[in-house]
Amino acid sequence: MYPKLAAFALVVTSCAAFAQSPPAGYPADYAQTIAAANKEGKVVIYSALDTKAAQPLIKDFNALYPNVKVEYNDMNSTEMYNRFIAEAASGQGSADVMWSSAMDLQVKLVDDGQAMAYTSPEAAKLPTWAVYKNQAYGTTYEPAVFIYNKRLVTGDEIPQDHTAFAKIINTKTDKFKGKVTTYDIEKSGVGFMFVVQDTKFFPGMKDLEKGFGATSYKVYSSTGNMLEKVSSGEHLLGYNVLGSYALVRAKKDPNLGVVLPKDYTLVLSRVMFIGKQAKNPNAAKLWTDYVLSQRGQKLIGSDVELFSIRNDVDAEYTAASLNKQLGSNVKPIPVSAEIVTYLDQKKRLEFLSNWKAALTGTK
Repeated sequence: MYPKLAAFALVVTSCAAFAQSPPAGYPADYAQTIAAANKEGKVVIYSALDTKAAQPLIKDFNALYPNVKVEYNDMNSTEMYNRFIAEAASGQGSADVMWSSAMDLQVKLVDDGQAMAYTSPEAAKLPTWAVYKNQAYGTTYEPAVFIYNKRLVTGDEIPQDHTAFAKIINTKTDKFKGKVTTYDIEKSGVGFMFVVQDTKFFPGMKDLEKGFGATSYKVYSSTGNMLEKVSSGEHLLGYNVLGSYALVRAKKDPNLGVVLPKDYTLVLSRVMFIGKQAKNPNAAKLWTDYVLSQRGQKLIGSDVELFSIRNDVDAEYTAASLNKQLGSNVKPIPVSAEIVTYLDQKKRLEFLSNWKAALTGTK
């Protein structure tokens, strides 16, 4: 009996030692980062991805680094941003890692000096547009899509591109009155960012806005609300909906249809950075590198049901599969200073004012 126990203890010890070894291809001194993270004992994460969806990542990270507890806090992107800047200003410490779909708010925090400089060993495996100042990293590859009710919208009423969407809601106003939905761009950071990007690629934005106004479109700050209401038939069409959620729902929901626009498909990437005032910076490095790693990205493209950003990942939802399907029509939103332009208060208010005027036909 005792020899067996000794052998078991040896196996456990060996597994623990293996878990603490640097991942393959990492610099040798990464072992010091792991040791320092073990001493810190935890990593505090603020995220716009709900806890249930993130569980596969948390569980697998804990299998690799059992001595680092993950304190995961999910909230909407605006709440997350406001909480972080308030806590940072107080000097009491905030999140070690910020992970949000509001790409522009994340980049603004970097530009405001709130992020730690850290060159991840995984950075070279990412698209160049997904790495910002070696401080912030794009982690996912999520398309903006149209959704429709399959029972009530058929044939040429299903918009295949942005021009068709605008034409349908302008020419069939009676059918779609009160039945078109999209994000509330005043409350949803993602929704605002999508329409700002649309102005770059879609010359018919005025027609689209006119159609929204004519149909008295309905707005929400939550993707889930739009999916639910289009599925039920309360609404018939949804515009610029986050595709990572829509495609997963559509697999199980016979009422929900999804279109990847044929003229161009915007792609969002959830942005992650380590806080400059992080109390657990080494544990934050482990988490960041894990999410960017092939192992973490495989989970993102499978169990987490978002789209992985790396091209060397074999999973159901990947950048490679989306690129193969859409080719040059894919338009990733870059993690760059360009996307924060309309966070300037004056420019933002002017954009929203013009948007409202277009809806009412006064501009």
